[in-house]
Amino acid sequence: MLEHQEDDPGPSIAVPVLAGLSFLAGFGVAELTGVRALGGLVLLAGGAACAALALPVAGRRATLALLAIALALFVASHPLGRAIGSWPAVLVAAAAVAAVAAVLLRDGAARA
Repeated sequence: MLEHQEDDPGPSIAVPVLAGLSFLAGFGVAELTGVRALGGLVLLAGGAACAALALPVAGRRATLALLAIALALFVASHPLGRAIGSWPAVLVAAAAVAAVAAVLLRDGAARA
């Protein structure tokens, strides 16, 4: 496994991208297969990968906050989907979780 270097921007870029893509991929898999649980597994796997990458950079508190916010955005995307459509709601949630991840990792890296 590669060691994290203090000046390595990798996780600060990878986590927001992965967080947003996890929402899109999870919903896409659920839509394509018709198996919502399979989409949920994709989303959970993405969340676990984000947490593993974020933890050494942002710390426990920020990583838990990111996971809690991601869960809240997932839940909020459902009623939002009824208002604006499924894909637009997922796009909004994906963009929001990516933005939150970018802020939390930037702040976590600045504290390190």
